[in-house]
Amino acid sequence: MQSMSLDPAHPTPDPAADAATPSPQRESALSRQSQPVPRAIPAAPERTLGEPRVRNAAITNRNVSVYYGAKRALFDIDLDIGRHEVVALIGPSGCGKSTFLRCLNRMNDTIDGCRVTGDIQLDGQDIHSPELDVVQLRARVGMVFQKPNPFPKSIYDNVAYGPRIHGLVRTKLETDELVERSLTRAGLFEEVKDRLKASGTSLSGGQQQRLCIARAIAVQPEVILMDEPCSALDPIATAKVEQLIDDLRKNYTIAIVTHSMQQAARVSQRTAYFHLGRLVEVGPTGKIFRNPEHQLTVDYITGRFG
Repeated sequence: MQSMSLDPAHPTPDPAADAATPSPQRESALSRQSQPVPRAIPAAPERTLGEPRVRNAAITNRNVSVYYGAKRALFDIDLDIGRHEVVALIGPSGCGKSTFLRCLNRMNDTIDGCRVTGDIQLDGQDIHSPELDVVQLRARVGMVFQKPNPFPKSIYDNVAYGPRIHGLVRTKLETDELVERSLTRAGLFEEVKDRLKASGTSLSGGQQQRLCIARAIAVQPEVILMDEPCSALDPIATAKVEQLIDDLRKNYTIAIVTHSMQQAARVSQRTAYFHLGRLVEVGPTGKIFRNPEHQLTVDYITGRFG
């Protein structure tokens, strides 16, 4: 039997107490054991999986890359935007989906140090051709931004401004008819018909976004680009814009960037998943969400990262 020391200055060690109180080294080892092992993120495939090309394409993209100075933001993107369909561009923040969207009407031209390579064609015409007027291109390929940005003008003048500068209307009657038609297509005319002279900025956020959509379609575009058009809207306003997108598909080709998997599933016919500047997978929206081919796509749409 082990004798116990009666000297308070030199107590006999208690083995049970020592076992119950781990040393710093033991605590560190236990801590490491209790931490989850980080899950390795799979690499993007060398070639895009799925169906990046379609027969009836409004816009074709071949080997499109984007550089900001020496930094490469997009890597050899091949993706067709089919006529009269909604293509949803999804992926984590910073993956390149908005950068790609801005390639389609040369909005990246406005960014210092940005360079785009590859071939982008609208109805078979190279959008970087010197013969193509970029102002006309942006009329044919309209843009709706994340935050509603109506002009500091009346509701009427917000819609009439583009058709006037592009020479699409000549008389007051033609302008009135175009404004009414555009607001009606945007699902807004009945809500604002009695206050067309009021400022566009006086509308609610959802109404402002639909006004911006009316402004875009007033110049008779072929394609509408939407960069997270509902991210600043409440659920009711979002539902109205989503219904509008579905209605517009009958007459326009639409590409939409969204962080909402539910929204992509509701509004799009095809979905393209981007990761770190690469197009990982693209295909019919139902297939992408129910039976994706690549583990990166699976991990993103199931919320494992993003």
